[in-house]
Amino acid sequence: MASNPMDSSTLPTDDYETLISTTDVELLKRAWRNEKAAPEILQFETDLIQRIREQILLMDETVEEFTSSGIDPLTVSLYQMDLDRSQFLLRSYLRIRIQKIEKYMFHIESTDELWNRLSREEKNFARRCTDDLKRHLDETVLSKLPDNYQSVQKQSVISEDDDMVPKPQLDTFVVCRSKEYLTGIQLEDGPVDDRSKLFEMEPGVLYFICYKSIKALVESGKIDLV
Repeated sequence: MASNPMDSSTLPTDDYETLISTTDVELLKRAWRNEKAAPEILQFETDLIQRIREQILLMDETVEEFTSSGIDPLTVSLYQMDLDRSQFLLRSYLRIRIQKIEKYMFHIESTDELWNRLSREEKNFARRCTDDLKRHLDETVLSKLPDNYQSVQKQSVISEDDDMVPKPQLDTFVVCRSKEYLTGIQLEDGPVDDRSKLFEMEPGVLYFICYKSIKALVESGKIDLV
């Protein structure tokens, strides 16, 4: 996106690196990586996506203005590269979320926590998907089965759980990096005070760990997926 008006040469190294890591493009890249690596759908970054869309529109107008004004082609190409990068990240981020909605639509719709993570447009998309799939299955298969087997979500009426609904596998292992020193991470199910099952993470170090163990830390922003 557009460069920050503050001269980076006047900033201490640590402050400059912090500034660069919190630009909207870097925040979008972080959200994209987390979404791509997480087995479940994460919270939609409403404010960030709105800002990115506005900046993309502004950048597109700038490229058109520079092109028509005869600005140095090299300058125009640099702005165009910046624009293309932002558009790619945004489209990929949204596409990954759509793929998860299509795969886990019934589970997401029936789980308040996951449903509330969707944007308004994603909720409308999820409703259309579930309605269309239910209608299709009913017309082609379910209506021809005995009454006890006409559920979209259960194998039969005696099933206690929605055993026909795909769910994200939270015990999937992921690569992650902590932003700060963390302790008391529980690697396995069991008593919280069982010290043998607690784990510590150093900042900046890559770890290969079960997603379920760090799920809350990813949601809080303390851990980034890679």
